[in-house]
Amino acid sequence: MAAASEGEDPVFGKYKAELMETAKAIVAPGKGILAGDESNATIGKRFEALGIPSNHEMRQAYREMLFTAPGIEKHISGCIMFDETARDSCLDGKPFIQTLKERGIYSGIKVDTGVKTLGGTDDEFYTQGLDGLDERAAEYYEMGCRFAKWRATVRIGGEGSDVPSEVAIKECAHTLARYAMIMQRNGLVPIVEPEILQDGDHDIETCAKVTERVLAAVMKELINQHCLIEGLLLKPNMVTPGNSYKERPKPEEVAWYTVRSLSRTMVPAMPGVTFLSGGTSEEEASLFLNAMQHVELPRPWALTFSYGRALQTSVMKKWAGKKENNAEAQAILLERATANGVAQLGKYEGGSGSKESDFVANYRY
Repeated sequence: MAAASEGEDPVFGKYKAELMETAKAIVAPGKGILAGDESNATIGKRFEALGIPSNHEMRQAYREMLFTAPGIEKHISGCIMFDETARDSCLDGKPFIQTLKERGIYSGIKVDTGVKTLGGTDDEFYTQGLDGLDERAAEYYEMGCRFAKWRATVRIGGEGSDVPSEVAIKECAHTLARYAMIMQRNGLVPIVEPEILQDGDHDIETCAKVTERVLAAVMKELINQHCLIEGLLLKPNMVTPGNSYKERPKPEEVAWYTVRSLSRTMVPAMPGVTFLSGGTSEEEASLFLNAMQHVELPRPWALTFSYGRALQTSVMKKWAGKKENNAEAQAILLERATANGVAQLGKYEGGSGSKESDFVANYRY
């Protein structure tokens, strides 16, 4: 990177103020993120399950339906996209990025290239995508993107297992921090996503312990690599028992453990936490988020949503690949966005979302 001009930050150049401003705007009160960054393969599987042809024409039509839904800008501050989507346009030729910008919605981009098995471990993972990331980040900024996302996954092993291993946790933390610095040097707010997968029959206490180990390692590495903490966002899992655990948790329980884990590991300088839904149902995702706003523990960061399935499952089912269903599907998206926007304010009373689980084992996308 070239030396900073006079008045520019020596690390972040001309972007420092913009990074902090963008991060705060994304987690504004009552707003959150629509995660529409599914790869072509992943959205193809969802389409096929609903009898929708899996091709570019359908992906374009679906994303246009989402991005042009009336009223969503009231509760959606940002939208994460896959590379194809970020380069795509509405049928009238207007780029999706421009369409979103005109509605006051920031465009984000998924920049990792997926997870692979981490050699020398018990089927743990590492995330690919650092090669050429500087150049890709600069291009995405020029295209109009203003934030990015990188997903790393951590698995909890069964009873007696040493999973997650220290090797896997260190790999997760180091790579997330390296990505974050590269994004910030190129003007993109990094969303740092260390996801503890829901696979397993572990209890909520086990998830809390692992979540704290991982989050502590991630924050330490972000600081070690001199990332601008005020110009990044965290996208963690909520603390829940494994999907195969004997009973579902109450919202208040999930909220308390989640906020406690954050308060033990995350510095106050970070602007916000944008939770992933991780396969919880639409209704649970809203109720859990709502309950967090009432936990009597330190909460110096905004707590909001960055949901994919928890915003889109009912929408996609209603749309079903038919243009004549656009208006009804868009109305459902607005309902889900509103529910979560209200939940971010701690005012969601429940009852608007599906209770059907969106869990997918060993989820990769």
